[in-house]
Amino acid sequence: MIYLWAFLTGGLLCGIGQLLIDHTKLTPARILTAYVVSGVILSAAGIYSHIKDFAGAGASVPLTGFGHLLAEGVRKAVSEDGAYGILTGGLATAAGGISAALISGLLVSLIFRQKDK
Repeated sequence: MIYLWAFLTGGLLCGIGQLLIDHTKLTPARILTAYVVSGVILSAAGIYSHIKDFAGAGASVPLTGFGHLLAEGVRKAVSEDGAYGILTGGLATAAGGISAALISGLLVSLIFRQKDK
């Protein structure tokens, strides 16, 4: 049953994004930013952890999950390191995913060359 809830929750988040693309004049970059910020806000309100517990990867994989990850990292680092944790917590928590994205981008850029249009 967890797979069904993950699929439905992830699909709902993607569907909302598609509706925003189709029916508003928001650019994809602004929609992506709004997703990350909404994940931070829902995490700060204590709501997103319940959504993540319910939907698993359906809530942790989309960009709202990245916002939640950043917020939780900052919350944990502030409790351990004080105000210094505001600057380091989010990046320390998300370092694995950020590193994987950077390395993947580097490898793809080495394998493929951009062509002028």
